[in-house]
Amino acid sequence: MTQARLGQQVVVLGAGMVGIACALSLRQRGLAVTLIDPLGPGAATSHGNAGVLARSSLMPFNHPRLWSQLPGLLRGRSPGFRYDPLAMLGQWRWGLSFLSHAREQDFRETTTALDALIRHSGEVHHRWMDAAGVAQRRRDEGWLFLYRSEAGFQSGAFGRETLARFGVATAELGARELHDLEPHLQPIFRKALWVKDASSVDNPGELVRAYARWLVELGGQLQTTEATHLQRDNGGWSVGTSDGRALRADHVVIALGPWSRDFLRQHFGLKLPMGFERGYHRHFTPKNGALLNRPVYDTAAGYVLAPMAQGLRLTTGVELNAQHAPPRPAQLDAAERAAREAVALGERTAEPDWLGSRPTLPDSRPMVGECPGQAGVWLALGHQHIGFSTGPGTGELLAQLMLGEPTNIDSSPFRPERFLRA
Repeated sequence: MTQARLGQQVVVLGAGMVGIACALSLRQRGLAVTLIDPLGPGAATSHGNAGVLARSSLMPFNHPRLWSQLPGLLRGRSPGFRYDPLAMLGQWRWGLSFLSHAREQDFRETTTALDALIRHSGEVHHRWMDAAGVAQRRRDEGWLFLYRSEAGFQSGAFGRETLARFGVATAELGARELHDLEPHLQPIFRKALWVKDASSVDNPGELVRAYARWLVELGGQLQTTEATHLQRDNGGWSVGTSDGRALRADHVVIALGPWSRDFLRQHFGLKLPMGFERGYHRHFTPKNGALLNRPVYDTAAGYVLAPMAQGLRLTTGVELNAQHAPPRPAQLDAAERAAREAVALGERTAEPDWLGSRPTLPDSRPMVGECPGQAGVWLALGHQHIGFSTGPGTGELLAQLMLGEPTNIDSSPFRPERFLRA
């Protein structure tokens, strides 16, 4: 492993939550950091999530109960899951590997690793929000899983048992208790699970931009450009940019989210097994003052509705598709119809519908560490749909590995060598 020294130059590619977190963690340890992104901080995948920072996110999609659910999911009618058959045929190796990790042993390894990363990230988020002057954007009221029927509640028993095993604080609510917490929800939900070990923010993209401003205050550099070339240069690396410059770096961090796969293939010939959990969002004004105090997840309809600075944000479940496939708004439209049954939504806001691709590796864990065979190139990618909840912990872990420090959490479940070879 190629360790960094204080004062060395690091170029971080990608200014989403994960890239910003890596840049901040490295800068706070005394490295000279330049962060580059063609869209600027928090403008891509990190812009569109539900703003939830939750320990319940330790549950991967490929869990042991997936096998019994698979026949229904493959019909393509589940509100929380859609897929494009042709795109999946083109990614059949990733799909088979993803399914192969829906085993009990893999599930236990993944949940243990993600729980540690999420808990550490939550602690760092709280410190960083205070330091960046944006603590007022955080709410600590948890979030709610909503169930329209008793049968639906019983079907979630495995998830509740898993959360209990990790000591996640939850409370089961009846209809009256739910009404006390969220009086503007329509009385269509029989039960709810209140996940108390959760926070949320009212503008995820703005939080990332606040972290970026703090990075600059700490002496980091932020440049709006794209990395087009990466080549070895006198013991380090030269990063060519779309505006014709060459940035010299002792170390390079690749935190490009869904764009990481193509970047690694283009520059190193590496085949990264990455699928894309695409997701959509749409904003609404509340009708007749119908507000929410915290994000809510309608388990039957597969959407999350979260109070945001822009209004009520409706986010969809998973659409497995090619990264650059055209938008398919049917899932978002179905989510809107279901959400209007639950809350008095007003008109759509002027903000356009959003689509993002969330990068997923076969075991649903991110990849954090030095790139095999490429000394001085570091990877922080593959955070599926929980990069917002795992970004700061990823940044801290990567910085500790780069500088040879003791790590706060076990790094072995996230090692790049599990899918990449030199």
